[in-house]
Amino acid sequence: MSQNAKHIPVMLPEVIQALNVKKGGLYVDATFGFGGYTQGILQSADCSVIAIDRDPTVLPRTREIQEKYSDRFQFRQGLFSNLETLVSSPVDGIVFDIGVSSMQLDEASRGFSFSKSAYLDMRMSCEGLSAYDIVNTYSAEDIANILYLYGEEKKSRQIAQKIIEMRQLHPIETTTQLADIVHSVLKKKIGLLDSATRTFQAIRIAVNNELNELKNALQAAARILKPEGHLVVVDFHSLEDRIVKTFFKENSNKKTHVSRYGASAPTSDKLFSYVSKVILPSASELSSNPRARSAKMRFAIKNKGVNDD
Repeated sequence: MSQNAKHIPVMLPEVIQALNVKKGGLYVDATFGFGGYTQGILQSADCSVIAIDRDPTVLPRTREIQEKYSDRFQFRQGLFSNLETLVSSPVDGIVFDIGVSSMQLDEASRGFSFSKSAYLDMRMSCEGLSAYDIVNTYSAEDIANILYLYGEEKKSRQIAQKIIEMRQLHPIETTTQLADIVHSVLKKKIGLLDSATRTFQAIRIAVNNELNELKNALQAAARILKPEGHLVVVDFHSLEDRIVKTFFKENSNKKTHVSRYGASAPTSDKLFSYVSKVILPSASELSSNPRARSAKMRFAIKNKGVNDD
């Protein structure tokens, strides 16, 4: 299977439509990954894209995009919560694809998945605190809190205590060692989600400070959007979606009467003049792209008269 076949951008047509991509526009792909959204935007109109990613392993792919689209494409390495530092000009649209990328999951050595044995890493930026550090140095209470808050794991205390017991015998170094510990508390059941999934999700979120990054990034994105700019977010689990939904709800009017992809409603004191309902992948996409099964998309249109100061 080729790289292009592996890394299919989720709900690409819906994202392009929600961004309202137009000739001469400037757009931000805040989670570049393999560049699926970036390429889709650049193909849909004679516009420009600034792409952002914290992961240095995406650099070879950015060079491929650069060669094809020249000065219509720019890449900035960094955290998307630093959007205002990374992007100095107001933009017409911003898209986020939240969570771990398929590239990161597919690369066993990154330690995001327990499908193959690898060092407990999980760092999107390849630097700083790792999953190994959390598992081998945090207290039982702190580990349990991480599993419960970020993984919604009901057996968080039992798993945390088992981790403490096992690391007293030897360091927990690999993904499969950690998965085996979880399985000793929560037995695997055929046909159901692997019982270690929530633990791995929770530790990954903690390693990368993902939820706080998302909260800060949404606020920064709203500030750099032009009036009537479009903010699009694709997320994959309830913790992320709750943050996005709450942010849009708190910053928009209760009721709006405006075209779903069109211009803004009359000026109000709210940040957004329109917020979409949740948009789900089509049946055809679900059949061809397994990664889309838990995806949700929401978007908002910035009020044309709002003052960000």
